[in-house]
Amino acid sequence: MGEELEQALSLERFSRYLSWAGGDRQKAIDLYALNTRLSEALYVPLQMLEVALRNRVHAVLSDSKGSRWYETPNFLVGRHQEEQVAAVVTELSRLGKEATPGRVVAALTLSFWTTMVGKPYEDLWQTELYQIARHRDGKGLTRKHLSGPLTPIRILRNRIAHHEPILAWDLKKHHFMTLQITEWLSLEAADWCRSLDRFQQVFPSGGITLKLESG
Repeated sequence: MGEELEQALSLERFSRYLSWAGGDRQKAIDLYALNTRLSEALYVPLQMLEVALRNRVHAVLSDSKGSRWYETPNFLVGRHQEEQVAAVVTELSRLGKEATPGRVVAALTLSFWTTMVGKPYEDLWQTELYQIARHRDGKGLTRKHLSGPLTPIRILRNRIAHHEPILAWDLKKHHFMTLQITEWLSLEAADWCRSLDRFQQVFPSGGITLKLESG
């Protein structure tokens, strides 16, 4: 059973867990299982954050610039975001679907939305995007309140989506910040997310011990 599982995972992928386990193959398999359970548990809060972020940005910019704000000439900063929108429109056309704002917004990646709260959009944040989020007491946030923690959260989300190891990450910190940012974006979304969240039950009470490589 162990050897077959190792072959299914591939030697390169399993070697990371084997190293963390100090060469103990059963422990390595247990660590892989834990990685899988934690990835599953983080899916709900990460999904809710992504959905809340894109919908809040879309709602605020639609109010001021119309629902096709992403097509406004010279509005998006940098060619990459324009290419992301163009790729989505092209794919929808290939599938025979109209590129409605709802479909385009839903298909854009998390990187597109985290870029919207990046430094190049500081002026837009000051005039409009500040409306997307606020503290529970109603006080406003700076752009950096979101952009700082969103970068590692986006990377973690991508690692989970590609079935990569995440056990060496500070998962408790990123889990907390994922829920915190969701709360800033939408109290209702955060409360709903917390009602389904299983991260605390899955994360080991004694923490995660890994044998990390020196140097």
